[in-house]
Formats: sequence, structure tokens, C-alpha cells
Amino acid sequence: MLDPHTVAYLDLTGSGVETIAHLRQNGRITLMFCAFSGAPNIVRLYGRGEVIRHDEEGFAELAALFAPVPGARALIRVRLDRVSTACGYAVPRTGYEEDRDILVNWAQHKSAEEITRYREKKNSESVDGLPGIEK
Repeated sequence: MLDPHTVAYLDLTGSGVETIAHLRQNGRITLMFCAFSGAPNIVRLYGRGEVIRHDEEGFAELAALFAPVPGARALIRVRLDRVSTACGYAVPRTGYEEDRDILVNWAQHKSAEEITRYREKKNSESVDGLPGIEK
């Protein structure tokens, strides 16, 4: 599953596929977390990532770590090389209101075939022509 040097997140069906395409190209990824309230902190996780598609071996086991989300197309698993912090002095103060449910609601009203066709149309390549989720 995951060891202390590995993180993962669910990648949902959407209109782009940039992270997946660029991970497949060179494997490098940086995840950035910023505090929008409280102390102005930024944490970056640097590492090498891999894409585990919804229909690939290992997806179900890792997906069990997350609440089920309609439209999940892949998991992104990152083996960390470095973790760093920085000041977030230029990050604006803002507040969290609530999660948006538009994407989940969209996926709940689509059949598996409709989602597959959408991915083929919208997620087959990145904006710079790299292979995406369905290639």
C-alpha cells in the first residue's frame, strides 16, 4: 500500500489530463499545499509519480483508502524525494466555504460507457499533445 515516504490521491474525470500526461512523460511531480488562513505556510512534496488507472491492477486496493467518488479515473501515487517548507507571505488570506459537488453530480448521472467516451474525447492527450488517460 503506502509507506511513510509515499502519498497518493484520487484523480477525477475532468476536462484536462495534464498531470497524468506529464507523469507519463518524465515521472516528476511536485505537490504544493498553502495555508489560506492562519500562519502563512507553504509545504511542497517533491517526488516521482505514477499513474494507476481505474482499470489497472492495484487501483482497487489503493482506492479503498479513500471514500468512493464517482468518476475516479486514476490514482496518482508519489514516492517522495524531498519535503520542504516556505513562507507564504504573498498567499492571500481567504476562507474555505464548502466543497463543490458539481463534478461528482455530473459523474453520478453518467453511465460507465458515457464516462469512457468523455475520457476518450477530452482526456486522450494533454494540451501539448502528450498521451493522456486513454492512450
